[in-house]
Amino acid sequence: MQTILITNARLVNEGRIADADLYIKNGRIENIATSLGNCAAGRTIDADGKLLLPGMIDCHVHFREPGLENKADMHSESVAAAAGGVTSIMEMPNTKPAAVTREVLEDKFRIASSKCVTNYSFYLGASNSNLDELLAIDPKTVCGVKLFMGASTGNLLVDRRQQLEDIFAQIKVPIALHCEDTNTIRENEKAAREKYGENIPFSEHGSIRSEEACYLSTSLAVELATKYGSQIHVLHLTTERELELFRSGAVDGKKITAEACPHHLWFSDADYEKLGALIKCNPSIKKASDREALRDALKSGLIDTVGTDHAPHLWEEKQNPYGSAPSGMPVIQSAIVSLLEYCSPETVAEKTAHNPANIFQVLDRGFIREGYWADLVIVDPAAPQTVSKNNILYKCGWSPFDGVRFGSSVSTTLINGQVVFEDGLINDGIIGQRLLFAR
Repeated sequence: MQTILITNARLVNEGRIADADLYIKNGRIENIATSLGNCAAGRTIDADGKLLLPGMIDCHVHFREPGLENKADMHSESVAAAAGGVTSIMEMPNTKPAAVTREVLEDKFRIASSKCVTNYSFYLGASNSNLDELLAIDPKTVCGVKLFMGASTGNLLVDRRQQLEDIFAQIKVPIALHCEDTNTIRENEKAAREKYGENIPFSEHGSIRSEEACYLSTSLAVELATKYGSQIHVLHLTTERELELFRSGAVDGKKITAEACPHHLWFSDADYEKLGALIKCNPSIKKASDREALRDALKSGLIDTVGTDHAPHLWEEKQNPYGSAPSGMPVIQSAIVSLLEYCSPETVAEKTAHNPANIFQVLDRGFIREGYWADLVIVDPAAPQTVSKNNILYKCGWSPFDGVRFGSSVSTTLINGQVVFEDGLINDGIIGQRLLFAR
C-alpha cells in the first residue's frame, strides 16, 4: 500500500477539533501531529482546512444480497456508502435466504469479500427455533444478533416468549432490536381499512405503525435486558415517548443503547403529502415533535448512534398504493451531510464512529488514533451539494432527499488507508475488510 500524508486538516476526534496533519502507512494511521510537512509520502492530500472525521460505521444497512439483487447488491450500495463517508457497514439478515444459519451467514461474507468496497460484517438473524445457531457465533468475527420483536414475517419473527427469554438470557454478543408490537399494528391497520378501504393514504402510516406499537415493544425489550443483563441496541427510535426508557451518558458501561436514523431525524408526518411511499418505512416517520425530541436526544446522549437503515426498493414498487408499496428507503449516501445540518462535527463523529465502535467493540476502528486503520472522511463544510439523480449512486436510482440542498459535501473517503472516493469519483478496484471485534 502507498503512504499517504494528509495536511492542513481540521481533525475531528473524541470531542475536539484541532489543526493537524496525518500520515498513513500500510493502511494504518502512523503519525498525527500539528505539522508533518517533512514526512515523505507517496501521495499528499491537502485537506485545505476541511473537516477530517473518522469514517462512519453504519451498524444498520440492508444491501439486499443475496436474493434481491434487482434492488441493490453489495457492490452498488457499498459504493454509495463510500461516497457518503461510510467506511464500515453491518448488514441485516433479511435477505433471500434469510441469514438465520451460520452457513448462510458465511456465504454472505464470501460474497462481500469480492464485492464490498467498505469494510463489512453481518448479523445472524434470530428465529423461533435457531438458538443453537445464535449461541455458536464467533464473537470476534460476527457483529451480533438481529432480533425482530414483532413486525416481521417468516422465520425472522420471534414471537414465542420462551425463545425471547432464552435469547436475552444467553446471547453474549450485542443484540440489535427492531421493536414494534405486531398486534397493535394489525388492529390499527384493520381500523384504517374499515375507514378507507383499499385507498389508505400514506399519511396514515404514522398512526398504523403507531407510537403505542413502538413503546409496547421497546419497553418489553428494556425490561428483558434489565432482567437478564443483556447487551441490546434498540434500532431506529421514532418517538419522544420511547426516550424515557433510556439514559443519557457515555456508552462505556451502558448495556442498553439506542439508535436514530437520518430519515426519522429529517422528515415528519407533514412530508407524507408530498413524498408518500418514498418515506414509508418501518417504524414509521411520525410527528414533528417526535423528530425534534430525537434530535435533542441525539445531542444529549439519550440516543447513542446514528444508523441509516438503508433499505433500497425499486422506484416502480414505490409507485404502488399504500397496502402494496414496500417500506424502506435508500439514505446512506446522505447520512453524514444531513447530520451536519443540525449537529456539530464533534457530535457527528461520536454518533457515527466512536459510539458504534465502542458498543460493538470494533477492533482498531472508529477513532482517529495512531495505530488504528485509516478509515477517514474529508468533508468540505463550504461546498453545498443538492441531491439529484445525477449524483446518487444507489442501484435503485432514487433518494427521498432528492432536491434537498445540504450545506456540506464529502470530498474524499479513505478505507484501510486507500482512497476509495474522491471529487465525485469512485476507485472501483478496492475491496474492504471483514470487521473484527475485541471480545
